[in-house]
Amino acid sequence: MSSSAEQVEMPRAVSVSSSDDELMVQFTDGRSISVPLSWYPRLEHATREERQVWELIGDGAGIHWPAVDEDISVLSLLRGLPSNESQASLRRWLAGRGG
Repeated sequence: MSSSAEQVEMPRAVSVSSSDDELMVQFTDGRSISVPLSWYPRLEHATREERQVWELIGDGAGIHWPAVDEDISVLSLLRGLPSNESQASLRRWLAGRGG
């Protein structure tokens, strides 16, 4: 008996929004995910206005926030992986922002 692996296409991000404590992403396959904003410290420390300015990268394979130089991949969101930025890197970034 033979079986074939089903090809599953990775969903792409289509829309992003945030509140004071959540990041919400909608995908091409109809799913939506919300994760704690605390998973992404640069976004957590960003202003509401900075979080509202995002762009899709790689045809929706990722999301970029230019004001805070944050990139999040769809794959990491779907896997439930928070930022892996080191505390030292975050401290340097915060110091550069005056915070």
